[in-house]
Amino acid sequence: MIEVRELTKRHGATVAVDGLSFQVRPGLVTGFLGPNGAGKSTTMRVLLGLDAPTSGQALVNGRRYATMRHPLREVGALLDANAVHGGRSAYDHLRCLARSNGIGVSRVADVLERVGLAGAARRRAGDLSLGMRQRLGIAAALLGDPGVLMFDEPVNGLDPEGVRWIRHLMRSLAAEGRTVLLSSHLMSEMELTADRLVIIGRGRLVAETTVGDLAARHDLGVLVRSPRAAELTGVLEAAGATVGTEPGGGLVVRGLDIAEIGDLAAGGGLAVHEVTPRGVSLEEAYMELTGDSAEYRAGGR
Repeated sequence: MIEVRELTKRHGATVAVDGLSFQVRPGLVTGFLGPNGAGKSTTMRVLLGLDAPTSGQALVNGRRYATMRHPLREVGALLDANAVHGGRSAYDHLRCLARSNGIGVSRVADVLERVGLAGAARRRAGDLSLGMRQRLGIAAALLGDPGVLMFDEPVNGLDPEGVRWIRHLMRSLAAEGRTVLLSSHLMSEMELTADRLVIIGRGRLVAETTVGDLAARHDLGVLVRSPRAAELTGVLEAAGATVGTEPGGGLVVRGLDIAEIGDLAAGGGLAVHEVTPRGVSLEEAYMELTGDSAEYRAGGR
């Protein structure tokens, strides 16, 4: 389990993280979202002991990372795929990590096989493509068979097959009962991969929710088209719905689901030509939540 408690991190006059609190529970993929500069990477660095907090706590299984004797056995992380010795082979890079944490060398071949790098084990890390270095970084995260895993933009440099592989890997790790924290800017992938979301902006918590609940918060109602729109409006409003109109004569109904609308129309003998839910995508809901938190914006035309 990951626990962030009233975490604050300042760099001089700049507040990177501001009183942030959230939890990441086992058995789920938790998406960690926020605009550039929101404090995601800083939070992960504090969790991994790479930065010291100004105040508050960042704990893994109730402990600070720095107190762990063999941290790779408890926490696996990928923050920067380029943080490898370019002159070492993929195999030797992992072998050195294994020795430093008391992990058997046989585990190196296992994780190389799992991430699809068995055939590149003897190639120098500096000669690997970005996508292959991403896989090597994931292999390093898995090396100690840890219960807690953190990944910062793991799909960078991966082709579509690799992105799909990452998606299935994250979900399989969570299904094994591990705690998985995944930071990414690809909303389409997060929508397919994450169970829960932690969204931050300007270093503060914006929302801690599920993908489904976030979309439901931004429900746009149900679009209904009927040749007897006025009569249908009266029936729906009598049942407690809020009914608006849109260009073209469609009705926008809020407060009733599709089945309820259909039953009411049928009960009143009113023909309906279209009934379409108008939910928003995760990306649209995310943009609405974080619109005021973006540090950098492109100018419009």
